[in-house]
Amino acid sequence: MKTSGGSDAAKRRAGESAAGAVDDGDVVGLGTGSTAAHAIRRLGDRVDGGLSVRGVPTSFASRELAASRGIPLLDLDEAVGPDAPGIDVAIDGADQVAVGDGDEPTAGALIKGGGAAHAREKLVDATADRFLVVADPSKEAPVLDRAVPVEALPAGRSAVAQAVRAAGGEPTLRAAERKDGPVVTDNGNLVLDCAFGEIAAPSELAATLSATPGVVEHGLFVDLADEVHVGTESGVRVLTR
Repeated sequence: MKTSGGSDAAKRRAGESAAGAVDDGDVVGLGTGSTAAHAIRRLGDRVDGGLSVRGVPTSFASRELAASRGIPLLDLDEAVGPDAPGIDVAIDGADQVAVGDGDEPTAGALIKGGGAAHAREKLVDATADRFLVVADPSKEAPVLDRAVPVEALPAGRSAVAQAVRAAGGEPTLRAAERKDGPVVTDNGNLVLDCAFGEIAAPSELAATLSATPGVVEHGLFVDLADEVHVGTESGVRVLTR
């Protein structure tokens, strides 16, 4: 269930703005999606110009793009742990960003998972010292209200769906677009897109989903984003938490 909307120029400005915040020597989390792809391409250009960085991809797609642009890569286990360099900054997109008035507790909360890579994305984004979100204005909303992607173990699909309904949501198994059957994640799991309407308390819903047996990960990213780079037709707005 990939999201559409926003011009490619706006997405490019957002991605390139975040890529410009990467310093020489950084280990960079490389997100998934069309806007994050612009950041990866810009990082590749900077590597061609002499920038020394290493990337930690969040999906097969981001790994392939980064490798094609000459960015040296690390697996997450190589980047995190004893004597490991850590992740200095992660750059990733979002399907929806709650903006509110900037002072509300829900401001900066995200819904991710349109590309079904949110489990690995959350691992990388939460581990990074800084997490920069890249988006276009179509992704901004006063309150989160998109369906929340929930990655579930195949054997737990029905139990997870029942728990989602008990929490007030309506789950729909995500179907593949160009083949028969459901979407299968890079981790071998299924995705339920769970509609809850307006999500006034994303942290509470995130805790409920995280505690549900059979849930591998969900697409609510709460209190993780440090900056949101919003590309527009004329420039970039940077929102800070």
